[in-house]
Parts: sequence; structure tokens; C-alpha cells
Amino acid sequence: MRRQATRTSAMTRSAAILLAAALLAGFASAENEAVLIAVWDASDESSNATVDHSPWQSLLDKFLREHESGVNRFDYGALKASAADREALADYLAALQSIDPRDYSRAEQKAYWINFYNALTVETVTEEFPVESIRDISESLLGIGGIIPVGPWGDVRARVAGIDLTLDHVEHGILRPIYRDPRIHYGVNCASIGCPNLVATAFSADNTEALLDEAARAYVNHYRGVDIIDEDFMVISSIYTWFVEDFGGGEETVIQHLTQYADPELAAQLENFAGFIEYGYDWSLNRP
Repeated sequence: MRRQATRTSAMTRSAAILLAAALLAGFASAENEAVLIAVWDASDESSNATVDHSPWQSLLDKFLREHESGVNRFDYGALKASAADREALADYLAALQSIDPRDYSRAEQKAYWINFYNALTVETVTEEFPVESIRDISESLLGIGGIIPVGPWGDVRARVAGIDLTLDHVEHGILRPIYRDPRIHYGVNCASIGCPNLVATAFSADNTEALLDEAARAYVNHYRGVDIIDEDFMVISSIYTWFVEDFGGGEETVIQHLTQYADPELAAQLENFAGFIEYGYDWSLNRP
């Protein structure tokens, strides 16, 4: 009798987990939509003012590690162990939150929001380190009994111009809908192996376009972006299905995008590819 009750309880838990996973898939799909937060759709194109991102550059110089695998790693453990550097990061984020980016040009804002997103992500992970994945960090849980963490992206992490902000607000409510630039996905970093690299140079109005082009080429030509197994099968990053609308809306337009940034050999393979496409992503933390 006890065994039967235990078996029933286990089946109930399994069903709950499966249901929660299904809910999470639907949740993720909804959260990936780019919906403009209209209050941020303003700028001052007459402004020549710039934002100082040198503190962020100093932190990147100190804690970002280039790796032979081609995947940049961030040393969250070393940052957490340094009170002075944690304070420097907090001060940088406080400085970003003390200004109104709408008083700046669009180009200056683009760099501001990308750096803000990346620095805020680093702070989020560092506060909770050690963790295996950023998805393990969350102020809320999804599913029956709250058994599946949904990651930190929907948690309020900052306040700018009196408005609470989440990481999702920055990416999906500001950067993506305002700039309509698929390369945004190569600039913002979600602290994961499968993600495009955390760029080693702080973004600025002067270098953003060049850095995004460079980041796009690096990712597309790395196996995380495109891995052609043979003429009938290839695996590409889940970024290209999660955000397919940003890459033209379908597999054909995704291939066109990939070809644009691919090296000549890969571009030729992509142009002639007529096989099956699988999607993949590694959520492991991008730590050393």
C-alpha cells in the first residue's frame, strides 16, 4: 500500500514537472516578443554628450578571459572575491541609472543600453555565484508548486528616470524594437556558453556598429552559431528560432543572414544546403 502511494506520488510529481516545463516553453515564447516600451522611444539628436563606460572597460580588462575554445569566459568568482571591484561595478551601474538616456543621441543610447544589459547581467550572476547556469537565478518560480526557476530576466534589477527596469525590458522593450537590428543579439550577453561572446570592448557611439559586425562574424563562424554536420544536417543556435522575427521570419531568411556573416567556405555550404536544421543552445555558465 505504501509502495503504491509512493509510486502515485512520484507520478504526480513527474506530471507536475512536465506541465511546468510546457508552461515554461510558452512563457519563454511570449517573453521573446519584441514589444516597444513607448516611454523610451525618444532621443536628442542634437546632443553631443557621451556616457563614460571606462569603469566597465576596466572590469572587462580585469575579469574577462579569452579562451582557446573561442568562448569568452567571465571570472565571476574573482569579481565576487574583490570587494573593491564589486563596488566599482555597483558604482558604474548607479552612474548609468543616474542619467536619463533619452537626453542623448540614438547612437549613444544604443551603446548605453548594451553595456547596461551586460554589466547588469554580470552583477546578477556575481551576486548569486557559484551557480551552474544563469537560469538557476530567479526571484520567482513557474509551475505547480513553483518548481521551475524562470531565470532573472523578469526580475526588477534597476531603475532609470524613475522607471523600474528588468533585463527583459532592456532587450525586448528597448533595444530590439527601437533599433530593429538583429545584431543586437551578438551584443547582449546572457552569461552562457551558447550565447555570443561577452565583447571585450565596452560599446560606445563610435564603435558599436563595428563591434556588432565583428561579434556577428565571430559567432556565425563558431560551432555555437553554425555547425554543419554533413550535407543533409546542421545544427544552428536556438537564437535563430527564439528570435526568428529579427532574422526575417523564417529559415530561409535566417540562412541568408548567416551567409552574410559567414566566411567564404561556410557561406558556400550554407548557400547550397538543402537538408534538415536542428537548433541547440548550451546554458552552462560562461565561467573559466
